[in-house]
Order: sequence, then structure tokens, then C-alpha cells
Amino acid sequence: MTDLSRKRERERLPKRHAPYFQRIGKGAYLGFRRGSETWTARFRARDGKQLHKSLGGAPMGYDEAKKAAEQWLAQLAGSSVRSLRRSTVRVALEAYLQDLRRHGRDDTAREAEGRFKSVVYEDLIADLPLESVTRDDFHEWRERMREGRQARTVNRSVRAVVAALNRAMELGYVANPAAWKLRALADDVDDSGETAVFLDPAQRKAIIATASPFAALFFRGLELTGARPKELSVALVADFNGQTLRLAHRKGRPAKLRTRHVVLGAEGLEFFKRQADEKEPGAYLFTEDGQTPWRRHIWAREMRAAIAKHNEDAKGKNRVSPGASAYSFRHARISELLQVYHVDPLTVAAQTGTSLVMIERAYLRFIPSALQEKLAALEI
Repeated sequence: MTDLSRKRERERLPKRHAPYFQRIGKGAYLGFRRGSETWTARFRARDGKQLHKSLGGAPMGYDEAKKAAEQWLAQLAGSSVRSLRRSTVRVALEAYLQDLRRHGRDDTAREAEGRFKSVVYEDLIADLPLESVTRDDFHEWRERMREGRQARTVNRSVRAVVAALNRAMELGYVANPAAWKLRALADDVDDSGETAVFLDPAQRKAIIATASPFAALFFRGLELTGARPKELSVALVADFNGQTLRLAHRKGRPAKLRTRHVVLGAEGLEFFKRQADEKEPGAYLFTEDGQTPWRRHIWAREMRAAIAKHNEDAKGKNRVSPGASAYSFRHARISELLQVYHVDPLTVAAQTGTSLVMIERAYLRFIPSALQEKLAALEI
């Protein structure tokens, strides 16, 4: 077998289309193609199939090529599956969803599928080969996704896709994980501490008025509770006891389920009683169509449609920023509890399922100075 480590030996090789190979491990080979002066790697999987990887050409030398080959081979040899798979980004994501359902994580799979449909499946990146997709491809995908979305929303979507592709690699899909290692976008809270998009009462009323009937009810529920859209989308009739609304979300690593009971005012009580009326305890309080629980990409679509419809006739300050999202109702509720109703931060944190640190970071300007001092003392 040819010694490819010596440049002089490589230059003496007859030119040919097929590469010359040198064994660098069990079932693993480094190849050099004389003529085009390019490097390649080859690996024999457990099922006997030969896998190839192009590594590049001049000025790449032997040491650099061997290092690149070993990185790729380590990924393949470390796979826990019998047969490695080559496919598109879309297929890898679908494999991840199947894996979630196989492990009984149906709710997580439904949420992830909704996000993938919204930001991946209709994008160019969906049909690119997973093993050859580049960091530039992922950067360009993220830039396309940013239109009309807040940075925080984009970051969530990127994290979901990254988690899915990492799991797909564990399931045997050939990929280059360096491609999707993107630095997170700056958060959607500006230097002054105010959230990027704040909806005042008139704007919220306008959005609800122009939204479709089911979306209008969902948005009104967000307005009255300050809930995260995901929390309210899975709330059941049984979670409303006539006085409070039980909401839950997962937080931390590993994620733990955290529950709270939101106290509702007279207007909120009347509203939620109407939503629960004549429904079974296990039914969802809010649905897309009278039956299907809300999915993230659907409520985002409804929100954009309502804003666009309102802005057709609105002028000046009456217009709503296209960057507003369903989450903006939560921002508004927290801000108004602090600024308008002067509810203390500890109570606001408990009612909205957030922390004092997050309230200070995002809503500090709405907290009276006396309460700021109390908050600082609580955090010590």
C-alpha cells in the first residue's frame, strides 16, 4: 500500500481518477487522488457499505488531511447504530420526531413538528444533504427566518433544530455538527431594559378585533393572564377551578415541570368561565378550530395575519410593529402589572412564572424606586 505521508512519494504516483488509499485504522482509510491533488476518506460501516468523504485539495498536506479524516471517522466509528444513513435535513428532523414519539414524548414531538413546519420544511435548507450542509447554509437559513420574528424567537427555533440534528447523528445520520454551531443572536431586550415590542391596550384590542375568532379568544386569554403562549395552548378545562387557572411550564436543565395558579380578576373569571362552559374536564380551553390544540407555527401565523390586516388602514402610532408576537401579550401584562397597577415584583413573578432576576433585567424601568431597593435586597 502506498505511503501517502511523503510528498515525494505522492508526486511519483501515476495520475488516475481513482484515489490511492492508505489504511489509518480498522475499516478506515485516507485517500489521495493524483492529478486533481485532492484528499478523501473512506470508511466501511458495520453493514459492509463503503462511505466516502471529500476532504479538500491543495494546499492541504498529509497531516492536515489525516486530521480531517480522523475527525470524520471518529464520528462514524462512534455511532451506536448498525448502519449509517445519508439523507436530507428534512429526513433527519423527521427521524428525530419519530424517536420522540417512540419514547412517549408526543407533546414534545407535536411542538417540535410545528416549529419545523414553520421555519424549516418550507425553506431551501430542508432538502440539502445533511452531510454536506455548511455553516454558511445555516447562517443564511437563520437570516431568512429573522424576517418578522424577534431575535429571541429565532434563537428558540435554532436551538430546537440543533437539538434535533444532534439526536439524528446519534441515530446514525451522517452529518457535520460544526455546520450548525451558530452564535446566538442578541436577545430581544434592549439596553434600557424595555422589551423590544410592547403592545399598548389599543394595539392589543386592535389585534384581537382583526384576528380570526379562535385566535382572538387565544390572544385575549394571553392578555388576561400574561401566560406564555405554550402554557395556555395546553391548558385544560380542569385547570380552571372557577377562581384560578393552573398553568405549567418546563424550566432548567434537566427541565423540570413548574406549576402555578394564576389569580384572575373579575373580567378574567368571566372570560374563562365562558371558555370552560359545556366542555369536558379533559378538553382544551383554547383550540385552533374547535378541536385541535394550538401549535406554535399556527398562532404565529395568525398573529402576523392579524397585524397585517390591522396595519392596512392604521396610520402612524396606531400601527402595530410587524415584529410583535403572541409573546408580546405576556410582555405587556407583566409591564402593566408593575407600572400601571403597581403590583410588587415578587407577586408578579409568582403569577407569571418568571423570576425576580428576569423582571429586573427586562422590566426594571417599570418598577418604582422603592420597590427596586426591596428587589435588590431579595436577590442578595
